[in-house]
Amino acid sequence: MSAAPPPHGADGQPHRPPRATDAPLISLTWTDQVTGREGHLVIDRLIRGVASGGLRMRKGCTLDEVAGLARGMTMKEALHYDPHARYIPLGGAKGGIDCDPRDPDAYGVLVRYLRAMRPYIRDFWTTGEDLGLSRGTVDAAAAEAGLTSTIEAVHPLLDDELAARRRLEDAFAVTVDGIGLDELAGGCGVAETVLTVLDRAQVPYSGTRVAVQGFGTMGGATARFLSRAGLSIVAVADVRGTIANPEGLNVERLLAARDEYGSVNRSALRSGDARLPGDAWLSTDAEILVPAAVSYAIDTDNQARIKASWIAEAANMPVLPEAEELLAARGVTVLPDVAVNSATNAWWWWTLFGDIGADAEEAFAHIRASMRALTGLMMDRSEAAGTTPRAAAHAVAADRLPAVAERFGTYG
Repeated sequence: MSAAPPPHGADGQPHRPPRATDAPLISLTWTDQVTGREGHLVIDRLIRGVASGGLRMRKGCTLDEVAGLARGMTMKEALHYDPHARYIPLGGAKGGIDCDPRDPDAYGVLVRYLRAMRPYIRDFWTTGEDLGLSRGTVDAAAAEAGLTSTIEAVHPLLDDELAARRRLEDAFAVTVDGIGLDELAGGCGVAETVLTVLDRAQVPYSGTRVAVQGFGTMGGATARFLSRAGLSIVAVADVRGTIANPEGLNVERLLAARDEYGSVNRSALRSGDARLPGDAWLSTDAEILVPAAVSYAIDTDNQARIKASWIAEAANMPVLPEAEELLAARGVTVLPDVAVNSATNAWWWWTLFGDIGADAEEAFAHIRASMRALTGLMMDRSEAAGTTPRAAAHAVAADRLPAVAERFGTYG
């Protein structure tokens, strides 16, 4: 555990806002006594004594990875700060377990991890599903671990806890054409970011091709929204390989054939749909790539295969920094995860705090307006400063963090 930054604001001490160079507030590694597998928790920052960030499970998950994700959550919260909204931005946090979610031991490891993290979840860390985990699995494991909720740390910040929890549960019960609203919110945000950038570049939606890596919650929803906007989804990659069709895939047909891990049943493919190797999505003839699966998917070697003009980071940290430099040098724009995939987290809190109700159209309208404003601000700043969109997004977050911390305090 590293030393926490000094209190500020409410105690009368000089204000010292969080900076990108600050160490995380809490960083720890847990070892499962049954299997020997490790889990990690990083609380990057607290706002009003609470931090937000999901829990992922994947083989090879490291403490450094979780720390980077937690820092990203701090920035995502700051990017959606609206002083006139009910939603109170939180600090950033993340959990991670080094275990394949398909492993027979995975559920038991998850339960024991959550049991070990109960003090943090009850008082400091609000969490939920992330890569490798579904909401149902997390909720079931949390109940078995003795938790009433994985977001109970935020309950003291609510004006009417019972009404807020009922509103969120009602929202989770909403489905749109067979898919839950909670699964669609993030993809709506990714799609709106892409559409905003296309509008700024005066590129028509019709004829614009998209390749998506990962067809789970985020990738599948993004493909649906972009397809319905008129773009052509020409490649989709899952754990079994890449499905491609230069004339465009039938997205709804593929969505209906997914399993809980986002793997598509190949019996649903049409005659023109080709089965290609898993990394074929990288070199697809497409204007837009959407990495929506694992971190570190694009590195200094495979970036050379990319033909797209834009990469929208629907996953967390899919493009390595060195790869992004090489991509930028040859004119490929990376739209950063801290902005692009931030709508999932924001939708939870907009709903819980009461900025929106349990209604799909209201949710989508709010997400679209918010993501258009955020993307516009990010791209304006990028163009004015001559920096990458990532550098611009980080600068916006750095500007807002002091205002958030000054208004709400770090420790509550």
